[in-house]
Amino acid sequence: MTKYASRLQTLIPLCVLLVLVVMIGLYDRTFFSVNNILTLSADTMTLFLMASGVTLVIMMGGIDLSVQAVASMTSCILAAYLPHLGFWALPLAVAGGVIAGISGGLVSTRLKIPSFIATLAVSGVVTSAGYWFSNTRSINISADDRAAYLFWAVGNSLGVPNEIWVGVFFMVLLGGILGLTPFGRIVRAIGSQELAAIASGIDVERAKIIAYMLSGTMAGIAGIIMAARLGSGSPTLANEFLLPAIACIIVGGTAITGGVGSIWRTFVGALIVQVVRIGMTFVGISVFTQQIVFGFILVAAVAATMDRAKIAVIK
Repeated sequence: MTKYASRLQTLIPLCVLLVLVVMIGLYDRTFFSVNNILTLSADTMTLFLMASGVTLVIMMGGIDLSVQAVASMTSCILAAYLPHLGFWALPLAVAGGVIAGISGGLVSTRLKIPSFIATLAVSGVVTSAGYWFSNTRSINISADDRAAYLFWAVGNSLGVPNEIWVGVFFMVLLGGILGLTPFGRIVRAIGSQELAAIASGIDVERAKIIAYMLSGTMAGIAGIIMAARLGSGSPTLANEFLLPAIACIIVGGTAITGGVGSIWRTFVGALIVQVVRIGMTFVGISVFTQQIVFGFILVAAVAATMDRAKIAVIK
């Protein structure tokens, strides 16, 4: 990809976001209020957190279809064990995401199974685990437990919703890992030319497993945030999030074929998806119909961003 094309791929999502914001602002002038902007950003962060880890996997040329199941399962672990373990329920829930991510990476790399099949299989196992942890029901989190253990995920600090602070923290953390560390360079190298990366001595399998682990970890954190905001954990809590999560990665300018992308691009994509969702809600489009729209958006974004030079035959 040329330098000009890369720059264009970066600017287009920002322009699309600006146009959408202006259109909705003209439709409803209250949209530009500080409160609405903060609410939009807070609502976007859960989607962004779930998508941020998947960004690393897609940049390597893979895909992780287990994130919605992982987020739902971690919400169940949190809700089930928070009354008994207190703060220790948080690392336990995140550990569930880590294990799920590592499992997907191991199945894909060690068994040489395409990532979408491997993570789809893991998704089925994780979904069953979520039902087991929750005893096939939604588990409420008491107001006292939320105030005592989940204060960092709900409420406000310095007038800004805590979800935004959490999202910014992980945006900086993952952005730094991707942009400033050897692992980030390895991610781009594998996504650009995996065979060349292998020939240069890079442990590709290890790098991929780490990427899947980070994807599962971020999905787990997203599940905790969702449970904290909604006051409950459920094995179906994140069921409608997979398609928007992948859509925001691709819409943000990360190529589905790998090698190109960034964490901040995914954040821009998440804002676009959230603004589109708000626009559809304004005009009365149902949640189920919105999934159809996101499907079309995903197809269009993939068609616009994929590097066809890497794919000799479309199967």
